[in-house]
Amino acid sequence: MKRDNTKIKREYLTAREIRGNLMVFDNVHDVTYNEIVQIRCVDAMRNGKPRIKTGRVIELLGNTAVVLVFEGVSEFTLTNTRTRFMGQPMTLALSREILGRVFDGMGRPVDGVARYPIEAVRPINGKPMNPTLRLSPRLPLLTGVSAIDGLMTFMRGQKLPIFSGDGLPHDRLAAQIAAQFITTTGADAVVIFAAMGCKYDTATYFQRQFEESGALSQTALFLNMADDPPAERLITPRLALTAAEFFAFDHACHVLVILTDMTAYAESVRAISAARGEVPGRRGYPGYLYSDLATLYERAGTRKDNAGSVTLLPIVTLPDDDITHPIPDLTGFITEGQIVLGRDLHARGIYPPIAVLPSLSRLMKDGIGAGKTLPDHPALARQLFARYAQVADVRALRTIVGDDGLTDADKETLVFGDQFESNFIHQGASSRTLVETIDIARQLVALKSM
Repeated sequence: MKRDNTKIKREYLTAREIRGNLMVFDNVHDVTYNEIVQIRCVDAMRNGKPRIKTGRVIELLGNTAVVLVFEGVSEFTLTNTRTRFMGQPMTLALSREILGRVFDGMGRPVDGVARYPIEAVRPINGKPMNPTLRLSPRLPLLTGVSAIDGLMTFMRGQKLPIFSGDGLPHDRLAAQIAAQFITTTGADAVVIFAAMGCKYDTATYFQRQFEESGALSQTALFLNMADDPPAERLITPRLALTAAEFFAFDHACHVLVILTDMTAYAESVRAISAARGEVPGRRGYPGYLYSDLATLYERAGTRKDNAGSVTLLPIVTLPDDDITHPIPDLTGFITEGQIVLGRDLHARGIYPPIAVLPSLSRLMKDGIGAGKTLPDHPALARQLFARYAQVADVRALRTIVGDDGLTDADKETLVFGDQFESNFIHQGASSRTLVETIDIARQLVALKSM
């Protein structure tokens, strides 16, 4: 006889405790971790109907369940709620027609367009990728940005974050990479954009950039705004990654996922951890922040049995420009390199202000060279890195001894540094092919050796 695994929905009339966005229920039965909960406040009416909010089970202790409510619970009391455990995890309805659409941080359409036909319904936490099927990324993803394509080449299926600071143009760089990705990849390209704690001008900027570049028809946006409930920020990136997996592994598309800002996401994790009374770790963040971030970042990748790929570009704004802060520090352990934006380059009008020396792509060596990019690409990248590292040393020396204390070789090093920053790193809004990038690199290497 076939077993019926459908769980019975159970409703509970009271809560034991309400603490911030958390509600605690006793004597619950057949409840599972991450199960979705609907909470109806019988006193709060909207348009003549009871107000219904959504939550998720985040902790189980025997017959006690702790539920995280995604919206505010100010109108809730211990006795005016009717809580229903839905017997399933949170899911996202998927279709190719979500492209060109805008959703809120809970996956609900907010663009006023008619509903789309549903092709699949998937749990937002995804499925672990079989390690025996996972491929190491080998194909370059060209961004049109010389500093990235030439010196820290991005790979399809890689996770490569942008480390930035307040006021730096990380949004502009991410939008530029997304537009170039669609241009070079073609009809198989999909961009999934997810914003956590996003300001309205930032959301408007990305939408306008996608429209102007013609990329919007191949893009889906999930927006948790700054005035939306912070608890939603835990859901938004998982919705985006679920959509990305659908396009990559159901439709063999190449998907670029942009997540901004992971700092806002991590702060939400910290706030909920504090509400649960957990022992804090570094700077108040919970000890499981590493594994929590890994559940997001590790969903990027390529598979042996599928032509699609999920490439991840998270944006991390550094609190106080501190690259040793727990968020970028843990992100760096999980991801395969980083793109660091430099405030000094930005102040000198260099765009994109990519600080080359602290930036790297750990998978670059596997995806460049003969048969993949130009044959002399690896050698040129090594030479540019080595010579630019000397520039930093000579500039530090000049602050001590002045120009008169420098040797001729030191002065040649400074000339190389200025040429490298103004001709190679700086390119404005223009997009360069890899051939153009390598040609500039050859010219720089041909300058008089130090």
